[in-house]
Amino acid sequence: MQEAGLTDTLQAIPDDAGGLQIRLRGDWRVQDGALPDSTAFVGLLDRSPDARQIAFDCSGLGQWDSALLIGLDALVRAARARDLAVDATGLPDGVQHLLQLAAAVPEREGARRDMTDAGLVARIGEATLEGLAAGRTLTAFLGELSFSALRLLRGRARFNGRDLLLFFERTGANALPIVSLIAFLVGVILAFVGIKQLEQFGAGIYVADLVAVAMVREMAALMTGIIMAGRSGAAFAAELGTMKVNEEIDALHTLGISPMDYLVLPRTIALVVMMPLLAVYAGLVGMVGGAVVSLVMLDVNLAQYIAQTRSAIDLNALLGGLLKAVIFGIVIAISGCQQGLACGGSAMAVGQATTRAVVMAILLIVVTASVLTVVYTVFGI
Repeated sequence: MQEAGLTDTLQAIPDDAGGLQIRLRGDWRVQDGALPDSTAFVGLLDRSPDARQIAFDCSGLGQWDSALLIGLDALVRAARARDLAVDATGLPDGVQHLLQLAAAVPEREGARRDMTDAGLVARIGEATLEGLAAGRTLTAFLGELSFSALRLLRGRARFNGRDLLLFFERTGANALPIVSLIAFLVGVILAFVGIKQLEQFGAGIYVADLVAVAMVREMAALMTGIIMAGRSGAAFAAELGTMKVNEEIDALHTLGISPMDYLVLPRTIALVVMMPLLAVYAGLVGMVGGAVVSLVMLDVNLAQYIAQTRSAIDLNALLGGLLKAVIFGIVIAISGCQQGLACGGSAMAVGQATTRAVVMAILLIVVTASVLTVVYTVFGI
């Protein structure tokens, strides 16, 4: 017999009967540093191509952890792939049990994605395909929600009216404190920046116009939408995702109840109704913030500031802001509910769905706001 090994800790000893004995010595722990990896274990088989079976000698084995299990698992898989008999009786009982557990459930085909050798074009292609798949899923969800809305108009949608009132409270009254704080501070920031610039031209009074138009047309709806995306959108995704994990949505299907009608529709209605109201409230609070800064820093009184604000706001600006708020409400509801219903079956999947819902909602809000601003400018709204 001739020993073939890499180090004193790992050796392979072939015999004349076609057997290959793997001898393990010393401690095999991750913190011990340089130990043979899984490729070294598989390489022992390459050095003994005539071997018909493998056995193990662990008489000198010390402490071990996953550093040993990873290499042994790779060795056993490679041996079975080559139709080699594996005698694991020489291994410690704990190692044998863990190897059996690892082999009990075979790895799903295609579960691993090796992107190390993928070029830039391949990665762009995969990202494009994933984006198209997400687009198809979102389009299908929009279609189902549209049919659910039609059933509501015909009086055939089934959901709990008390749930709808609860969602009105959660997306409306309960959101007032955070919306008030953010809107007030945004108004303060707009007024402060405007005063610093307009005072150079002796036009400080026009800060009222700046704050009023910015809040009513853009900032009130935009900031409220972002707040609600992180607040209600995330909550919707987490709730529906948890229901998916607990198989409550499957139970609704079993009972013949549409999850779109019972779960998604009341949440969407609540956001569509409450978002314009919150946007109007945020606009008023933002103008109050601008007035506070202006009264302190400018030589104007409250009556002058109010008169200038009223002259700056017209019906088109008000309706334009309300339209944005309605669309943002739809976007937030769709993002949260769609990601929640598409959630996987684990607790980690719920967290991932919540994150994707917030990111998706904010991205769609910003894109939608940009498109609507261009449309308003083109049509003179």
